[in-house]
Amino acid sequence: MKNNLIVSGSPHIHKEESISRIMWTVAASLVPAGIAGVIIFGLDALWVTLVAVIAAVLTELVFEIWGKKKITALDGSAVITGIILAFNLPPNVPLWLPIVGAVFSIAIGKQVFGGIGQNIFNPALVGRVFLMASWPKYMTTFAKPFSCDAVTGATPLALLKEGKLLEHISYLDLFLGKRGGCIGEVCILALLVGAAILLIRGYITWHIPATYIFTTAAFTYIFGAPQLFGGDWLFHILSGGLILGAFFMATDYVATPLTARGQLIFGVGCGLLTAIIRLWGGYPEGASYAILMMNAATPFIDRYTKNRIYGTR
Repeated sequence: MKNNLIVSGSPHIHKEESISRIMWTVAASLVPAGIAGVIIFGLDALWVTLVAVIAAVLTELVFEIWGKKKITALDGSAVITGIILAFNLPPNVPLWLPIVGAVFSIAIGKQVFGGIGQNIFNPALVGRVFLMASWPKYMTTFAKPFSCDAVTGATPLALLKEGKLLEHISYLDLFLGKRGGCIGEVCILALLVGAAILLIRGYITWHIPATYIFTTAAFTYIFGAPQLFGGDWLFHILSGGLILGAFFMATDYVATPLTARGQLIFGVGCGLLTAIIRLWGGYPEGASYAILMMNAATPFIDRYTKNRIYGTR
């Protein structure tokens, strides 16, 4: 009698999805925000993005050739790193800045850990924080939307931090991107279009984005005004890089927890840290630092939220 039971190594269930397909789909989901950035800030935003992507891909290629590794520079992961880094930069920065940031992101944020799948921090945020620490003037000087005028530092969160009135900034302006800020963070509508693509395709789940946004909103509502329960939580959701961070940076497959319970904890932690930095820190934005700090906590979260092995108590 023929034995049809064949024992082989895992994986036993195969799907058509691949790393490359997932990465390029994520890159495509960022295109609406990129187009919005170019419309709002002009061609400067396009050049910064292209330069960051090219520098990221070339850096990855050099490290793979140097280390005699399999060439995966065009699998889309380096492209995503370049795009997200550029989206976290003002549109008017000199073009050498995204080059330095992209090289640092790939070399220090990714390759020193062993390459794709082994980095413990989001590489693009590693590059962004490095640039912020090294050249804060460039990183905090923003262009006016829909204008070729000189630069200005009047972002909504900066105005709030300085205690200035914000009556002239409407929620609709914040939603559509009519404000100063980084290239990819200002148009919430475009970001939500891209996020919907990832949610529909199942590449991300609701756990981290929902808990991240809700926690930030709740904390800023409770503590964001001189009196308790009087903070403008909607302003905090629509300002800064919260939406970009919640859907496209905090959901990094490698640097975030594996279980749904762990992702809920991760999202709450990101929200608390973002709100605390915004309300009481010296810097008006806190998303990047919050996500990186929770990236560092991911191994501990995974350890204490791992699923019980079947058949054990």
